[in-house]
Amino acid sequence: MALGVARHSLTALALIGCIGGLATAPRPAHALSIELKGVAADRVDRQRSWAEGALPLPGTPNVAILDERLRQKGVSINAPMLIRIFKAESELEVWKDRQGQMVLFATYPICHWSGMLGPKLREGDKQAPEGFYTVTKRQLYHAGRWPRSLLLNFPNVYDQAEARTGSDILIHGGCTSVGCFAMTNPVSDEVHRLTVAAIDAGQDNVPIHVFPFRMTEENVKSHASPAWASFWANLKEGYDAFEQTKRVPRVAVCNSRYTFAEAPGTVSAGAVEACQTTIATIKDQNDWLDGVTPASPIVRPVRTAAADIPPPMRLGGSVADSPAEPQSGGLTGAPPSAGSATGAAGVVEPAPNAAPDAAPAPPAILCRWALPVCRRTSSLKSIQAARKAARFAIGLRLTILLPRSRAPAEGKQR
Repeated sequence: MALGVARHSLTALALIGCIGGLATAPRPAHALSIELKGVAADRVDRQRSWAEGALPLPGTPNVAILDERLRQKGVSINAPMLIRIFKAESELEVWKDRQGQMVLFATYPICHWSGMLGPKLREGDKQAPEGFYTVTKRQLYHAGRWPRSLLLNFPNVYDQAEARTGSDILIHGGCTSVGCFAMTNPVSDEVHRLTVAAIDAGQDNVPIHVFPFRMTEENVKSHASPAWASFWANLKEGYDAFEQTKRVPRVAVCNSRYTFAEAPGTVSAGAVEACQTTIATIKDQNDWLDGVTPASPIVRPVRTAAADIPPPMRLGGSVADSPAEPQSGGLTGAPPSAGSATGAAGVVEPAPNAAPDAAPAPPAILCRWALPVCRRTSSLKSIQAARKAARFAIGLRLTILLPRSRAPAEGKQR
């Protein structure tokens, strides 16, 4: 019984890791093996140390003497900065500008990050992201469960073009996380203080580079992954660009790739930009969603709510799970024209008086659950089907109950 309670308590603790609002006392160290099953041993050890109150973690700089450490490095707290995160090594670096070049100010151990190596693909996958992000003044948190934390701009333009979804990815305190980077409270406070000072001094965008590991040639070979080889090779270009010059590169996104160029100033890299092709890709996704026509409000008899929800497998035709070729209209990248009607199977059929020279529909797009339009369309269909089922069930109840309720009343009148 006690073990079951501990297991449920730890599950709840992990789920509220990033954005939960309740203060939670540290859990007994012996139960950590349940929460962190399958996770690297070093992350288990750090959570155990945190749960036992054995802080600071090994390798943590002395945060009590920040001003003295700044003087020793010859950098100002107001100097522009760069944050780099390495997931495999569970380390966060802070670099500060000194006379036009970046110098490593501090390396902090990351108490916990969730998921495995590889980028975050969709909301709820419990993955920590990988890529090039920024923090602005509006992304500095000063309240909530983690009052001194940094909000990454995930999904950035690259993630949006790749239909990756998620929200509330933070660098925060504590040692529990679902998609965030938990640093313990003292370290999170120091990183937050350094970032606030740099932004207040004029650095509009603080770059945050998140890598799966330190991207040396040896590590790339040891962490070989066919699924992410191309993506990680692209990240390595940005890693090498900084390592060779110790100056933050300007990052842009085009044709599903990050591109890197030397920034004109010492650290004026700015925000991650996008070329017109990437902007058009993101806009097309939003336009497609705006053009989706809601299902007919006519109530039809259904057995259950789920019976009326075919899975949307392909954008561009029938939403039924079949290998048929996509049809024009319906779930394509553009809304159906005024001279068309929706058939019973969910496929838009041309009306008899439709213009023969109508523009062809855009090419079909393979529907993935990570694509926002797929999830939102499926959610709309689920809501509509549930409402249909509820109305139908209410109608049946009224049909059955009303005659019964009238019979006693008529008897009394007689």
